[in-house]
Amino acid sequence: MTARKTGAPARRRGTSPAKRKYWSADVMRKSNALDIERSTFTWRDPKRIARSLKLSAERSRRRKAGPYQSAMSMLNFYINRAGRSLTAERKRVLAQAKLELRRLFDRA
Repeated sequence: MTARKTGAPARRRGTSPAKRKYWSADVMRKSNALDIERSTFTWRDPKRIARSLKLSAERSRRRKAGPYQSAMSMLNFYINRAGRSLTAERKRVLAQAKLELRRLFDRA
């Protein structure tokens, strides 16, 4: 058995990085819990984002949790998966959307 040279990166087998799909992108597109309006998370108005999530969560019959938890989970999922690629402005808008969502569900 030969040892790998230190400093050499481990190679990943399978598809090339250009063809690899991210599981989180599939979740956002094909979520079985909520039918979210297209590009909801790109809107600049936090109240509009929160209203859309609330409406989607209340209309959905496929969710396992309550509407508040489902809506907040989807918003947190987006924030966590986007991570470092979010600008400070986007983080601020999405944080305000969380506050607005709490207010809409009387959880503030």
